[in-house]
Amino acid sequence: MRRRQLIEATIEAIAALGFNATTIAVIAQRATVSTGLVSFYFGDKDGLLEATLRHLARELSRNAARRLREAQTPRERIQAVIEANLGDVQFERRIATVWLAFWGQVPHSPRFARVQRAYQRRIAANIAHALRPLATRPEALDMAESIAAMIDGVWLRATLSGTLDGRAARETAGAYVDRRFQTLPRFEKDSSR
Repeated sequence: MRRRQLIEATIEAIAALGFNATTIAVIAQRATVSTGLVSFYFGDKDGLLEATLRHLARELSRNAARRLREAQTPRERIQAVIEANLGDVQFERRIATVWLAFWGQVPHSPRFARVQRAYQRRIAANIAHALRPLATRPEALDMAESIAAMIDGVWLRATLSGTLDGRAARETAGAYVDRRFQTLPRFEKDSSR
């Protein structure tokens, strides 16, 4: 419970103050705990920040897994990934701000880069798995990478533009997937959707 409280305080601090202004002292104050408690649970600021990024990625993965369990067809499975990654919660100002802050730090932090790579691999793997009934393995992997890039790009563009419109982002990504499905040799309109 304390760990979760500190992670939530970190999210709030980064959303309000930005990545660089977020210190252990600020986080501890927001969580109404001592700075020593932050060190006890996470070791240092980098440990807490990594735990926060992992928390965000884990929540996103849980949401995708829940949606994937409900999906029946390859197209529904891909839509489940789109819905999770471009869902309204990912466009909440504080969550979007924190993701952007972490993305900006990935080139400078091997710890964050590892979390980011795992997150990216999971998205692409979920999409590629959904495509396997319709494409060869190389086709599925190639298409999965492009769909994952589209999802990230649509999210990034919406977030940076300040529109934060999840519905429009989901429609854009969905329309792209529909166009890509038309290029699959084994795609059959009636049976695969």
